[in-house]
Amino acid sequence: MKVLIIDNYDSFTYNLYQFIGEILTTEKNRGGLADFEILVKRNNQIDFQAIEAMAPDRIIISPGPGSPDDPRYFGVCADVIERLGKTTPLLGVCLGMQGIVHVFGGKVVKAPLPMHGKISPINHNNHSVFNGVPDQLEVMRYHSLIADAATLPDCLEVTATVGALGADKFEQRDQWQTVGEFELMGVKHRDYPIHGIQFHPESFATEGGKELIANFLFA
Repeated sequence: MKVLIIDNYDSFTYNLYQFIGEILTTEKNRGGLADFEILVKRNNQIDFQAIEAMAPDRIIISPGPGSPDDPRYFGVCADVIERLGKTTPLLGVCLGMQGIVHVFGGKVVKAPLPMHGKISPINHNNHSVFNGVPDQLEVMRYHSLIADAATLPDCLEVTATVGALGADKFEQRDQWQTVGEFELMGVKHRDYPIHGIQFHPESFATEGGKELIANFLFA
């Protein structure tokens, strides 16, 4: 398995690298994986053609500073989401999730409160990357921007939230304005193998982080 991490100049990228390495090593030792390679490339030091030629089996778009609508911060990532995400399983983390929403037409806005080093319990749908992960698990957040629920494109479904919107209403968009305050913590494309999570799965303070990443890697 070849895993490509696109680094958006974030201090947590190599924590994510180590985290994924531990998961893949465990799977290899169990005999479920022949071999693996994890590559890290910065978002402005590799172009789309080189990534395409690399033919990764999985792509992870890292957290990072700035906004996904600014190429200075997001580099090649928008192209990768739009073009490779149709066929190659892709996970966007934090800025990476915001980039997924942006690429498909949603807005990214300032969060009501900056969440840097804050822990929150989340609601999730228990499907795809959240399969088998306990509900109301606590996750570590480092962000001051969020995906705007009001402009979430129809091609993206909600997989996780923090706040008043429970999983039973994720698909009932006409009721979102009546449930109370909430923020998007996870999305998934309805047709492509594209997933996004707003929180940091690799943090020691995130419950179920390894199960979540394993779900993405081995689905």
